[in-house]
Amino acid sequence: MKKTLLVAIAAITILFYGLAASPVQAYPYFAQEAFENPREATGRIVCANCHLAEKKTVLELPQSVKPDTVFEAVIKIPYDHSQQQVTADGSKGGLNIGAVLILPEGFKIAPEDRIPEELKEKTKDIYYQPYSDTKENIVLVGPISGDEYSEIVFPVLSPDPATDKNIHFLKYAVHAGGNRGRGQIYPTGLKSNNNEYTASVAGTVAQISPITPNEDEGIYGGYEVTIQPETGDPVVEKIPAGPSLIVSQYDSVKAGAPLTKNPNVGGFGQADGEIVLQDPRRIQWLLAFFASVIVTQVMLVLKKKQVEKVQAVELKF
Repeated sequence: MKKTLLVAIAAITILFYGLAASPVQAYPYFAQEAFENPREATGRIVCANCHLAEKKTVLELPQSVKPDTVFEAVIKIPYDHSQQQVTADGSKGGLNIGAVLILPEGFKIAPEDRIPEELKEKTKDIYYQPYSDTKENIVLVGPISGDEYSEIVFPVLSPDPATDKNIHFLKYAVHAGGNRGRGQIYPTGLKSNNNEYTASVAGTVAQISPITPNEDEGIYGGYEVTIQPETGDPVVEKIPAGPSLIVSQYDSVKAGAPLTKNPNVGGFGQADGEIVLQDPRRIQWLLAFFASVIVTQVMLVLKKKQVEKVQAVELKF
């Protein structure tokens, strides 16, 4: 009951902010309020529930890091920057991007005084938001302008097993999600205007009427497409402002046939990686082993040369 109420409140909030507030307030509030962890047991990140289209996302990590050090984790979110998306009011605009980085327990965004100057330059004007008060290892960024950023750099601080007994020198999994553009589904399950609209019944397009805009009620225009089936009452398909109609009056349509073009040019993608929390002593011992092997090989070569000289002297006599 509590979870249902929470989802309902989050859904209402999303719809309200989607109409009356900035994109920053509207995203990713729903996921944070409705899901304790953004990564489901299946491995899917919950952003994919609303952003249905799939796009490539790339995660770049160092192979290994030392404890209590700052390193870069980079999420690349490629897309065609010449394209524009449908905004909430039906107009066209640039795509925003956003990302979620799911780090192992103990890893977190580095504090300002630990970030090197070079890395500060790469991360300036980016706000890193922890997923929740108890999930500092899960970090959100966005939405930010996709025209200004094609990738998001995360300054990550590795934990130190010497001070945290729950941390060990192991290989850890890292998960990332990258989104560009608006979603196709609202938290309520209703379609957004960034979607393809289809006919619910087969029949003939009897009438196409424009919808009168009313911004106070969040209506920015669109169309009402009346379809007359062979039998029964006519069905009115309401299409919000944004998608372009591809049918005309008196056209015959099948059930499920598209009435509009698909305006979506964005999408969501996931990427997985691994990182090793490396014990510096292991590296020191490895270097010492390599040095001992080199010294041993040199000594063997020298010993062989010495034996060859002795044998050459014995042959002379």
